[in-house]
Amino acid sequence: MKKIITLLFLIANVGLMSSQSSIINNKKFSINKDTVKKTNKISEKEVVKETDKVEADPDTVIVETGKFVFFKKNAHASYYHDKFNGKRTASGKRFDNKKLTAAHRKFPFGTKLRITNEANGKSVVVEVIDRGPFARGREIDLSKKAFMDIASNKGSGAVIVKMEELRK
Repeated sequence: MKKIITLLFLIANVGLMSSQSSIINNKKFSINKDTVKKTNKISEKEVVKETDKVEADPDTVIVETGKFVFFKKNAHASYYHDKFNGKRTASGKRFDNKKLTAAHRKFPFGTKLRITNEANGKSVVVEVIDRGPFARGREIDLSKKAFMDIASNKGSGAVIVKMEELRK
C-alpha cells in the first residue's frame, strides 16, 4: 500500500512540475544586460563648449593640481594578468590593461598615485580602481601598461617602487 501511495505521489509531482515548466517557457523574459544604450542624441548637459575642451590621449591620467606626498619606499609592485582584462573591479569600473590604473588594499578609489621605479627612476601616475594585491609581500598591482612604462626589464613580473599620493 505504501508503495502505491508513493508512486501516485511521485506521478502527481512530475505532472505538476511539467505543467509549470510549460507556463514558464511561454513567458517572455527580459534579460538585463550590463550595457549602455547607444544613441545619437546629445542633451544640453553633454555639450562641451569649445573653450572648455581639453586634448588628452585616451590612456592618459589627468592629474589635478596638488602635491605628491611620500607614502612608501621599497614597495613591491606587480602587474595584473591578462585574464582580468574587461572584468569588473571592486570600484565597479571595468579593468583595462591598456590604461594607467592600479589596485591597492587601503587607498580610496579614485586616489592618484605616482609610482617610481627605484632602479631606473621612471615614474607613472595611476588611479586606484581596485582592491589587492592579495599575494603576500606585494604592495600594489599595476595595469600592464603602467608596469611596462616603468619597468627596466620587460620580462620581470615585479619591481621595487616608491609610492607617493597626490594630495590636493
